[in-house]
Amino acid sequence: MENKLKAENILNAAEQFSVTAEEFLYNNNNKEAVKCYLNSVLLKRLNPQAFKGLGKAYRSMKKFDKAISYLEKAKEITPFDEEIYSELGICYLGKGIFCKAVKSFIQAIKLNPNNTDTQIQLAVTHEIMEEEDMAIRIYQKIMETNPDCEKAYIQKASLLMQLDMYDEARDVFYDILSLNPKYYRSYLGIAICYDKTGEQSKARRYYKKFLTLMPDAPNRNSILTRMEKIRKEKPQTVLKLVR
Repeated sequence: MENKLKAENILNAAEQFSVTAEEFLYNNNNKEAVKCYLNSVLLKRLNPQAFKGLGKAYRSMKKFDKAISYLEKAKEITPFDEEIYSELGICYLGKGIFCKAVKSFIQAIKLNPNNTDTQIQLAVTHEIMEEEDMAIRIYQKIMETNPDCEKAYIQKASLLMQLDMYDEARDVFYDILSLNPKYYRSYLGIAICYDKTGEQSKARRYYKKFLTLMPDAPNRNSILTRMEKIRKEKPQTVLKLVR
């Protein structure tokens, strides 16, 4: 009876360390979180939550090798936890091991197909690998299955602009405004797209809308300079006298 009570106390203490560690992790106090998680592991060896927590803490500190080692330990105990695979993907991405990152993200998505954050991480990995077509397809699929996922629209529009696909990017920025009229950066995106495709009068109009809504924008001066240049370049209308 005494041994059973002692064992219960140890498990309770291990759980308390994990709870405290979660609070530290939430507040980005990763070093203290690591200490608490390690104490929890000392009291309870088979401790997947503590291993996962250590992985997340070390990942936040960019100590990817340590993070991966603890995440792998967590995976051995709970192989169907999608968050573990997602965290592994982020770690491999941080290390520049893109193939393993892709495999980890795909496994996480298989376990939870509704996790749009992991799908976006997968698309970003394909972007880094210069597989832009694949990234665009992933963003498009997210937009179709989760039409309220604003981040997917933003990522796709930004990528299309990088690829000089300004007409397509502009359409996505309009879609973003339909989702969230307060995402004022869409006006800037639309303005740049019009500017790049030679529709300067429309570009100037949307630059003005952006600055009206974001008067303290860090790039205000450069936008004003561009607007003034467009104004000066605009062909002057010649008025003719009617006889």
